[in-house]
Amino acid sequence: MRISTSTIFDANVSMLNQQQAKLLHTQQQLASGRRMLTASDDPIASARALDVSQADAMNTQYDTNRKTASSTLSLADGAMQSVTDLLQYVRDRSIEAGGVLTASMRQSMAVDLNAQIQQLQGLANSTDGQGNYLFSGFQGKTQPFTNVAGTVQYNGDDGQRMVQVSDSRQLAATDSGADIFMRVKSLTTQASAANTGSGIISQGTVSNAALIAGNTYQVSFTGAATYDVIQTTPAPATSLSVGNTYTSGQPITVGGMQFNITGVPAAGDTFTATPVNESIFKTISDLSSALASGTATPAQLADSIARATNMLDNDLSNVVSVRASIGSRMNEIDSLQTAGTNLGLSFKSTLSQLQDVDYSKAATDLSQQQLGLQAAQQSFVKIANLSLFNYL
Repeated sequence: MRISTSTIFDANVSMLNQQQAKLLHTQQQLASGRRMLTASDDPIASARALDVSQADAMNTQYDTNRKTASSTLSLADGAMQSVTDLLQYVRDRSIEAGGVLTASMRQSMAVDLNAQIQQLQGLANSTDGQGNYLFSGFQGKTQPFTNVAGTVQYNGDDGQRMVQVSDSRQLAATDSGADIFMRVKSLTTQASAANTGSGIISQGTVSNAALIAGNTYQVSFTGAATYDVIQTTPAPATSLSVGNTYTSGQPITVGGMQFNITGVPAAGDTFTATPVNESIFKTISDLSSALASGTATPAQLADSIARATNMLDNDLSNVVSVRASIGSRMNEIDSLQTAGTNLGLSFKSTLSQLQDVDYSKAATDLSQQQLGLQAAQQSFVKIANLSLFNYL
């Protein structure tokens, strides 16, 4: 078999190019720290790395979402703490108003309460630092509370802005101001004007707001020591219990409301309890008006103060419930953040195993390739000189 000089040269050049390409590839691996420079280096690992990279990018976005939601909830919790302090202050003033005060002292107290309403409105219009209102529902750019002719109105909606905090969990980052400030569940109680006994019904409290459905209830005495409980609205009236034993001052709980009746009711006497929604602003405003009024009788003033104190208790209970919900969501975010951090580390570890170069192996391969290339170059020089013309 005869091998021409051009064949020798072509074969050696091709071999040298291949070895130089391998050497360059190894050098690029060491320089970049990546084992896979192109998908063709390891198609299966490359496809797996793409999936893991996408999952890691989503986890990183969820991390950003969690931080944003946590910041918003933290601001809302701070605002709710200030609202709690304000309501507690107003409640203390309400109790103080029940003492022996002069008319001028009550007037001064009324002025103070009006200032508290303005401060409360400011807290209810708190923002997240980016111009979005915390308590306006979906209407983030709409100021939720405005004062129109002395009455505070709500301009937002009932929505909660949701944030995707993990691949399977959405969390409310805001709360509707209507539920916090405008629709505080309470009740009004009243004795029938036709009663002949000496029974007196208390103001009553909300024992479980979740059970209040807007129904009106009636306590009807069948005797001095027994009574029936009837749901009068919605129609038709429904008897809930009969023949209950009456004890003066013993709490009566129905439909999420609790009250008591004292004294000695007569057979046929009736008392009603009706749930109502009242804004915190109205509660404080009514108390201020009662204190500023110079025509209210002592009994009327005492009744107004007692009602305001009871409503403020409901307001405080409602705000505490909202803060509990915010705290629960913040705790969940903390848990998800820990899980997300661990998941991110797992993704990065997997990517490292798939993509990162083994420096020890790559350095060894580089040395071997350099040595092989040098040997090939030196042998090529010798082979290239093997010509018959050199011996003629």
